[in-house]
Amino acid sequence: MQTFDLNALVRENAYPGRGIVLGLVPSGKTAVIAYFIMGRSANSRNRIFDPIEGGIRTVAADPAKLEDPSLIIYNPVLTLDNCHIVTNGDQTNTIYDFMKDGKSFEDALRTRTFEPDGPNWTPRISGLVHLREDGMRYKLSILKSADGNGESTRRYFFEYPQPVAGEGHFIHTYKCDGSPIPSFEGEPEKVAVCEDVEQFAADLWANLNADNKVSLFVRSISLESGEVKDRIFNKYDAVCE
Repeated sequence: MQTFDLNALVRENAYPGRGIVLGLVPSGKTAVIAYFIMGRSANSRNRIFDPIEGGIRTVAADPAKLEDPSLIIYNPVLTLDNCHIVTNGDQTNTIYDFMKDGKSFEDALRTRTFEPDGPNWTPRISGLVHLREDGMRYKLSILKSADGNGESTRRYFFEYPQPVAGEGHFIHTYKCDGSPIPSFEGEPEKVAVCEDVEQFAADLWANLNADNKVSLFVRSISLESGEVKDRIFNKYDAVCE
């Protein structure tokens, strides 16, 4: 499989929607999680990432302008013991609750489907990074309609039990901009991950479309110490009430 330049992928695509990147730096010492959101409507753009214990939540930048919160306000990232969950919707909590009860990532997502926003039927994308004594592994998933058929769900799961140092995988909700917006197709894209996570985060933020980008979250996890460091980029400033 071809290894892509992540920055080129997002720079050349004005609207990949929401995206997840999971991977391992070249030294093999640090796991990386990235999640970004984009928006075309005023309601979608009226958001920021806000830190919470173990992760982040989306909140309205200006609460007075918030319209329908159902698909835009959620917890994108939650942490359960040595598992880091990242998704583009409230399925984060579904996964967290199932895993807390001893069930699996896949069990949780088999109870969910794509978003009810026809005619786009936005896919639900999800990721899991699991730290273990022998290293780390990660999973990605996409739940999408059957070629735009809002009555039929397709569930895809991708497992990476032995990640390769210097590589990651990128999955996003949309193939590109359009009307309706075409869903992501195929396997997650293999991308290069650099050693310097600060630079990785800064470059990704800089290359997301300037008009449509809203927020970016990047987490690094030391496989030796378990230390977690989070970085948040918000295009819009919170309005204080």
